[in-house]
Amino acid sequence: MAKVAVLVTNLFEDIELTDPVGALKDAGHTVTFIEKDADNIVSGKHGTEVTIDAGIHHVSPKDFDALLLPGGFSPDQLRADERFVDFVRYFLLADKPVFAICHGPQLFIQTGLAKGRKMTAYKSVQPDLYYAGAIVKDASAVVDRQLVTSRNPNDIPDFNVAMLKVLS
Repeated sequence: MAKVAVLVTNLFEDIELTDPVGALKDAGHTVTFIEKDADNIVSGKHGTEVTIDAGIHHVSPKDFDALLLPGGFSPDQLRADERFVDFVRYFLLADKPVFAICHGPQLFIQTGLAKGRKMTAYKSVQPDLYYAGAIVKDASAVVDRQLVTSRNPNDIPDFNVAMLKVLS
């Protein structure tokens, strides 16, 4: 089973974290929540609280098989910290499984690796991806090799199916 890193901070979109994480755990995968410091408690936009398992400075992307980037305002905050951008960059360069929903793909823009990749995101993020060189699709789940992206909470069922298929 896969070890999945989840990069998350305050103001994540609750269901875009809880539902995919539940699907991953139900399928037998392990999940590690990563933020600035271990034991921090981060809160979603609607009050869901998550205790952070590991600080970004204590983990290596090499220790994980896959990466999940939930949406909300969390990705915009994380992309301002080069440690999180480097973590995402590693996964994209290594062509390891990456799953991002809603605003999650904002982190791809910071890596400089969006060009030529097929993906989707929340409606307001799609133009940013396009200007970064991505091939933007308007679909519930876009799969480009090991990269799975979706637009919003309504896409979660298709996102979870695609995510688990990539991990199978």
